Amino acid sequence: MFMRFMFIQKLFTAGAVTMLAATLHTAAQETPKKPELLKDGKIWLNEDGSNYFKFTLVSQVWIRNTDMNPGSTINGYEKKNFTDIGIRRARMQAFGQIADRVFIYTQFGMNNFNYSSDRKAGFFIHDITGEYEVAKQKLSLGTGLTAWNGLVRFAAPSVGSIMGLDAPLFEQTTNDVTDQFLRKLSVYAKGKLGKLDYRVVLSSPMNPLKANGYSPAIGPNSSFSPMPPKMQTHGYLQWQFLDQEANTTAYATGTYLGTKRVLNIGAGFQYQPDAMWHSPAAGDTVTTAMKHFAADIYYDAPLNKQTGTALNAYAALIHFNHGPGYLRNQATMNPATGTNNTTLINGSGNGYPSFGTGNLLYLQVGYKFKNNLIGTSTLMPYASLQHAAYERLDKAMNYWDAGVNWLLKGHTSKLTFSYQNRPVYNQQGAGDATLTTHKGSYVLQYQVFLN
Repeated sequence: MFMRFMFIQKLFTAGAVTMLAATLHTAAQETPKKPELLKDGKIWLNEDGSNYFKFTLVSQVWIRNTDMNPGSTINGYEKKNFTDIGIRRARMQAFGQIADRVFIYTQFGMNNFNYSSDRKAGFFIHDITGEYEVAKQKLSLGTGLTAWNGLVRFAAPSVGSIMGLDAPLFEQTTNDVTDQFLRKLSVYAKGKLGKLDYRVVLSSPMNPLKANGYSPAIGPNSSFSPMPPKMQTHGYLQWQFLDQEANTTAYATGTYLGTKRVLNIGAGFQYQPDAMWHSPAAGDTVTTAMKHFAADIYYDAPLNKQTGTALNAYAALIHFNHGPGYLRNQATMNPATGTNNTTLINGSGNGYPSFGTGNLLYLQVGYKFKNNLIGTSTLMPYASLQHAAYERLDKAMNYWDAGVNWLLKGHTSKLTFSYQNRPVYNQQGAGDATLTTHKGSYVLQYQVFLN
């Protein structure tokens, strides 16, 4: 009797285990494991991946030797030439389609950290934007601190895919005066209507009194007014003839390295009433609108798909109207801390009059050699020219940059060597500033980009 009971117990146990294993096997077949990651690094929030979240990270470090503008000083000591190392950009993006029709985007990081920067400078928020898709692809509405800007393509450049050393920063017309490194507090509408890609933006200008180096003093030459600002409207339209570019985020690709065939023609504007002021005579205050208009063309395509050669070209024609006599210098990660030359228009270090009232032509071109030119890497030389006829300058302002990218692994890992040449202007008494000489900088940048 006992032996029969033990036999029945073993039989029941074995059957239960077999049934359990079969049940689990069937359940595994009927309920496939939900994937968590796509090949491009998106975290899936639903089964088909239409809702997702993604992180990116980019680091750009410069090693630079600069011929300083005449009279430049470092901690009170005059320097004619200086070598430094700096972090041009360190950025992290976090964004995604977190629900049907709902998109969120944020970016934080830092810019221009070198030997003279404040220590322990924390990352700050560059962007934080929420967006709702009203009509699929055709219309999305968004708001926040955002880089959705008008006027031209590289008013919001994708820094990880810049073709050369840096973006054409003058296309960011109010950079860090009434915005935060091009980002504005805005509401925007964007979308695609067939091959027409559009954006229209309404922005609340930031207080210029918070801008580095801003002076509220009024004079004969136009400057940003500290009066309570009126809203700024701007927009950009482009017709995309060949491959369609994504408009998921505001940032425009520098070069696709021949992976797409893109030909776009665009036009844009930027307008703010009473944004500027000047005093043509003692006791008079005249306010003027800021009015900019532009057209540009962008081409990026493979020349030979089998070998991987490619061509990138971009041209922009811009009419800037900041009011009479407006000039503003650009001094990227300025290596100087001061100047003892009061007649120099350029200011200290590597500054030059990049922004102004007048007309500007910008050209850039690059050629990507065949894949595996040097082992598994290749080269992409490039050149660019900023040619501007600005008021208060006796001769056209020509700033050029030429160099070569060593694409160790596309934009993921690349080394860029560049020579930048800038004009130097002196102001002696009344009349236009006089072009007196040119100065240059040699820059080596290493970029790592997790995308």
